[in-house]
Amino acid sequence: MIKNKDLIDRFFRYVKIDTQSAEDTGTSPSTAKQHDLAKVLYSELTEMGVEAHYDRKHCYVYAKLPGEEPALGFIAHMDTSPAASGANVNPRIEENYHGHSIMLLKGHGGTESIVMRHDDFPELTNHIGEDLIVTDGRTLLGADDKAGIAEIMNLLAYYTAHPELPHRTICVAFTPDEEIGCGTDHFNTELFGAREAYTVDGSKLGEIEYECFNAASAKIEITGRSIHTGDAKNLMLNAVLIGMEFHALLPASERPEHTEGYEGFYHLSKMEGSVDRAVLRYIIRDHDYDKFQARKEYMENAAEFINAKYKGSAGRDVIKITLKDQYYNMAIPLKDHMELITRAKDAMASLGIEPIVLPIRGGTDGAKLTYMGIPCPNLCDGGYNFHGRFEYASVQEMEKSAELLILLAQP
Repeated sequence: MIKNKDLIDRFFRYVKIDTQSAEDTGTSPSTAKQHDLAKVLYSELTEMGVEAHYDRKHCYVYAKLPGEEPALGFIAHMDTSPAASGANVNPRIEENYHGHSIMLLKGHGGTESIVMRHDDFPELTNHIGEDLIVTDGRTLLGADDKAGIAEIMNLLAYYTAHPELPHRTICVAFTPDEEIGCGTDHFNTELFGAREAYTVDGSKLGEIEYECFNAASAKIEITGRSIHTGDAKNLMLNAVLIGMEFHALLPASERPEHTEGYEGFYHLSKMEGSVDRAVLRYIIRDHDYDKFQARKEYMENAAEFINAKYKGSAGRDVIKITLKDQYYNMAIPLKDHMELITRAKDAMASLGIEPIVLPIRGGTDGAKLTYMGIPCPNLCDGGYNFHGRFEYASVQEMEKSAELLILLAQP
């Protein structure tokens, strides 16, 4: 049974707004449609009577609810992943889940049904008796991170509706482009106002995360030589095949699907091209900084090897590699701010939530903000299977996550 209808209504409202970010547009925000949600949030904050600021150039929304000092911040991102469509999201609630596979979209007219199979997602077993928010299987849901946004907006709505209740000064920021590693590129720390904060961008109820990957992106551009297949002998350079050859040089066991915990990886996220030109896009991840540096060097060495191999026939380098650091492991600076972790654990314990302290196999805006002087661990929001069409959220876990924020904001 839904106890906090306003929270879920907010969430439904936000996920129906397409805010997918995009790489390589060269703009900030990377997509203009992120402003669509920013405008809605700014309007709702204003109607709520909360002091708000909308950065119309770079698409940030800031809010402040005065209270006792020191201030405490909460941050969530507005964009959704480029990995799956965020357009025309059609959310619904699967009530009282009882361990079955979930029919997301029933096939008709020769089209196949889309089913979230229990065997494929064993985590579903942990949600028996809960109400699950799912899509029709054609888009992602957007719980990453609109669940966090809804929970933070619920926090502000709660304390504005109960002015008699004491709370710390609450500082809020909703950011663009987090999914492409640019969520803090134009973050205004002074306008934000808090010197410590939490991102609400996790998953399973109870998660507290203060260790994350060191992260980089790699763009591999391959220039081939297209020749008519009848005359191709000793002349054609197939850029797609060279790309496959490059990829084969990377350790097959060091991919996301074969790693866990603190183990790093290389992930080929996209490959496109033709005989004449191909582009491969990777993300590189490792919790250990020295291993992270070694991974980047390994990719550079692989490119050098391919270039040396084809130098004679091509007369030039066939591969150009561009590496870009995205964020670093926030565990190092956060070691001096462990009271944030203790506070979150204590708040969870008082709500009957079992704390789960794990390294993030990803990153958040909090990683960069921590290096910018705002220590910022990450908290759960009740969403699962991020970045894909089988994403879902637990109503009950969202409600508990919202309660957690309210408690954390108390003096």
